[in-house]
Amino acid sequence: MLQVEVLNQTGTKVSDLNLAENVFGIEPNIQVLYDVVNAQRAAMRSGTSSTKTRSEKRGGGRKPWRQKGTGRARHGSRRSPIWRGGGVTFGPKPRSYRVKINKKVANLAFRSALSYRLANEQLIIVDKVALSEIKTKDFQAIYEALKLNGATLFVDLNFDSNVVLSARNIPYVSIEDAAHTSVYDLAQPRQVVMTVDAVKYFEEALLND
Repeated sequence: MLQVEVLNQTGTKVSDLNLAENVFGIEPNIQVLYDVVNAQRAAMRSGTSSTKTRSEKRGGGRKPWRQKGTGRARHGSRRSPIWRGGGVTFGPKPRSYRVKINKKVANLAFRSALSYRLANEQLIIVDKVALSEIKTKDFQAIYEALKLNGATLFVDLNFDSNVVLSARNIPYVSIEDAAHTSVYDLAQPRQVVMTVDAVKYFEEALLND
């Protein structure tokens, strides 16, 4: 078992925590991380780009001019793609960019992301994150007490509204519940702050998957 320090909101050590090596101590698979992050980014694309083909453009039912005798090139419709205002050939249409990721691959990507964070000292475990009132200054005090630097993801089993509303005005802080945290979320920030409850959630979910 891996043993790590558990801090409180003021940055003081309060206990030690044993982590499951199969979740937080594996050799990170960088290729799997890359594939899963790419798939999740692709799934975020709206895929709503759309152009009209010649059959969808209005008009063009009458032949612009007779076939022969005018000295001009023959044409059958003003909605031809070679005409200004005509349809588009092979233009984009609404589509899904989703890429299938196998369950075991997604599980490995999660464990790789968590193990990479821990191995590189970018994972901080705290006993809880709680505020008695909605105040950005109080959340900033937690950020500074933990000696964080740059973009940071806070993960808990279920954040209360005081924490969420206090943190939303800080541009370099993001808040996620453990059940909604993705590999992409874990890969983005400079460091991750996770509560003990969130750690137990990931261990149970990833070991039983």
